[in-house]
This record gives sequence, structure tokens and C-alpha cells, in this order.
Amino acid sequence: MPAITLKNIPDSLYAQLKTAANAHHRSLNSEILYCIERTLGAHKINAAEHIEMARKLRAKTKQHKLTDQDLVEYKNEGRP
Repeated sequence: MPAITLKNIPDSLYAQLKTAANAHHRSLNSEILYCIERTLGAHKINAAEHIEMARKLRAKTKQHKLTDQDLVEYKNEGRP
């Protein structure tokens, strides 16, 4: 797989990329690839992949039941 080296990245852009990578739980490299893919062209969504991912997520979180009241309490936690 080809590799690219980025040089002379402005400090502010680097900080933004680093912040975005942390927020999305990605490496800096993965965040840059995501940004490039998003900018250069829309990729086709594979419905079967998304359905499978949703099923796995549901199975993973099945034991964590949340009620509307739980969500309201979590949102209001720490608010005056």
C-alpha cells in the first residue's frame, strides 16, 4: 500500500486533526485518511455492512438497558 509523508503542517491544523482524532477514537493517520476520503468523493454505503454493524452493536450493548428517565438524569447530571 502506498504511503504519503505530510510536511509543513500548520500548528493549528495539526491541533485540529489531533483533537478530531481523539474525539473519534482514531489514530492521527486514520483521521487524516477519513478526512481525505470524505473530501475527495462520496463512497457508496454498503447496506449489508451497516446492518451487520448495527446487529453487532445491539448484541454488544444488549445488557445495558436505559430508560428515558435514565437518559434525562444523565443529561441533567451536574447542571444547576
